[in-house]
Amino acid sequence: MADPLVCVSLEGTTVKEMLDEAARAGIAGADMIEVRFDRLYLSRPEPTVTQNEEGEITKTMPPASEWPVRDFADIDVGTSITSLKEGIPLPVIFAARPVREGGHFSGDEDQRINVLEQGIASGATWVDLEISIDADTRAKLMKAAKAASCKVIASIHDTDSTPSAEEIQNLLKTNAEMGDLVKFCGTVNDHQDALQIVEATHAMVNEKVDFAAMALGNGGDWARLHAPVLNQTLVYASMRNEFRLSDKGLVNVRDLREAWNLLEY
Repeated sequence: MADPLVCVSLEGTTVKEMLDEAARAGIAGADMIEVRFDRLYLSRPEPTVTQNEEGEITKTMPPASEWPVRDFADIDVGTSITSLKEGIPLPVIFAARPVREGGHFSGDEDQRINVLEQGIASGATWVDLEISIDADTRAKLMKAAKAASCKVIASIHDTDSTPSAEEIQNLLKTNAEMGDLVKFCGTVNDHQDALQIVEATHAMVNEKVDFAAMALGNGGDWARLHAPVLNQTLVYASMRNEFRLSDKGLVNVRDLREAWNLLEY
């Protein structure tokens, strides 16, 4: 069976950090890079440092949703996109995730659509267009992407829960024509939620739909780890490697490749 493509989603908050991370991701085995342009509007805080009775020092960061956010005008969109395009040799998925779907974009929706238009025009290989975008606006973006030979990921992000397996299947199949690939990312609250993702993707094995399905939270990485036997086209990985990364539903790109080898996928 053919392995799914592996995409590393960049977590830098400056262009330089993203370029450095993208270079390391290529060496680590990524096939593609997701540029989360909305993360440029985040301002990384200093970690909280604690020391236990034995003198062990621990540094913890608050979740990104609690980080300070820069004003839209603080980022030079055109210059940033050009630098990212010129500095990343791998195929790029361009995304500017809105707050309503777990992103950090600080401008209004019109400004975000303009950023997506610039991402398409830059020559990105893919653009991520949420299903939730206004239908007329999304149709115009789809037309622009087609004219630029830019493939479209039709994405759905549930930041509160994970639907049933049947609902996930329905989302993947009914939105197949909304892009070249359908992406679903849910939020798991327990292992039963995680099983819904696995069950849904397993049931999609014989469907002729290019998709990526995953979740955030403990167990959300199961569909990523077993993606080759679940007919997934694309898997999102991370460059992060902290202890218990799997609790977040994420998986390091090297660990993902090694897991596929060990499981003989």
